[in-house]
Amino acid sequence: MLSDQSAPVVRATLPAVGAAIGEIADRFYERLFADRPELLRDLFNRGNQANGEQRRALAGSIAAFATMLVQRPDERPDALLARIAGKHASLGVTSDQYKLVQRHLFGAIAEVLGDAVTPEVADAWDEVYWLMAGALIAREARLYQEAGVPEGEVWQRMVVEERHQETPDVVSFTLRHADGRPAGAFRPGQYVSVQVPLPDGARQIRQYSLSAAPGGSTWRISVKRVRGGAAPEGEVSAWLHEHLRPGGELTVSLPFGDLVLPPGDGPVALVSAGIGGTPMLSVLGHLAETGRDREVLVAHADRSPSGHAHRAELLRLAAAHPRADVRLWYEEPGEQETGEQGNGGGPVTVASGPLDAGALELPEGVTVLLCGPLPFMRAVRGDLLRRGVPAERIQYEVFGPDLWLGLE
Repeated sequence: MLSDQSAPVVRATLPAVGAAIGEIADRFYERLFADRPELLRDLFNRGNQANGEQRRALAGSIAAFATMLVQRPDERPDALLARIAGKHASLGVTSDQYKLVQRHLFGAIAEVLGDAVTPEVADAWDEVYWLMAGALIAREARLYQEAGVPEGEVWQRMVVEERHQETPDVVSFTLRHADGRPAGAFRPGQYVSVQVPLPDGARQIRQYSLSAAPGGSTWRISVKRVRGGAAPEGEVSAWLHEHLRPGGELTVSLPFGDLVLPPGDGPVALVSAGIGGTPMLSVLGHLAETGRDREVLVAHADRSPSGHAHRAELLRLAAAHPRADVRLWYEEPGEQETGEQGNGGGPVTVASGPLDAGALELPEGVTVLLCGPLPFMRAVRGDLLRRGVPAERIQYEVFGPDLWLGLE
């Protein structure tokens, strides 16, 4: 909660700061990377810096946090903070780095807003920053403690045991510890970060969902190749597709993320599109083994059956669950892929076109796990809210910078 002296100052200056927050974010990253170029080379996603997504995400998170402090001071932005903290922990971010960020962020604010940044304004916004940073530092400390590692020490060497071409654009890699230890426990739906050394000497990091159920001695990630076009081709996904083979080594983080199966025995809906189906595979696989009494709705949208990564595995896992109902939508389904198909666990309905959230039969008290492209998630979440699903029962995961921040 903001102090009594800072709250009116932030409230009065929020429109001006909000209007300039995009420019402030741009200037912040310019200053940061001029001072510490290794951060762009080895920590930040160069693709998201180039297309501006990381800058928009930073601007949105600061604006959302400040707005909540002054407009809804009795609420805690737990969902916002949890997503950021999980990503930070998976990158090995440490508490001392927040001081570096503060220095360059406030330097950027002063440069952009000029004389409007009086000592009083600077102190008030410094309080906003440290309230947010302090909450994140505390959350990240808990994540490191739960993982049983010192702050930032999340990295481990892993070896590729198997590689499978799931679709023309998706390859899966089964990973084991380089020293032979079991890969370790994780919660269904979590992700890991992967470090890749690139030809120019950079060490770029990306997050990938663990796409198989926990409990085994290995982990699996499924990587969609990011093709060029309107946006740059994905550096890391291209390298993994072209170079990583069985026996190859990767540096991989411990698992993090909160798009996870809720406890209890209540009904669950797994709603996804494209590569967003990968964390759902982990959840469904876990339910097929340990949650057979729970009602499960699986709804997935894709371009075509041949482009649907792990399609056969999804149907097999659903068939192994006695209360699973599967609904699939394809933009290009093919004549033989429409209509209802039976399976051992329950019905499988295949339709053409985009996923229709209004057609989903949602049981009372359902928790929805949602993952896919941002426009898809926005549309589905809006439909679910209009149908009366409480916001706290809709959990989602964003691949890449969370441009949803501040829009909820």
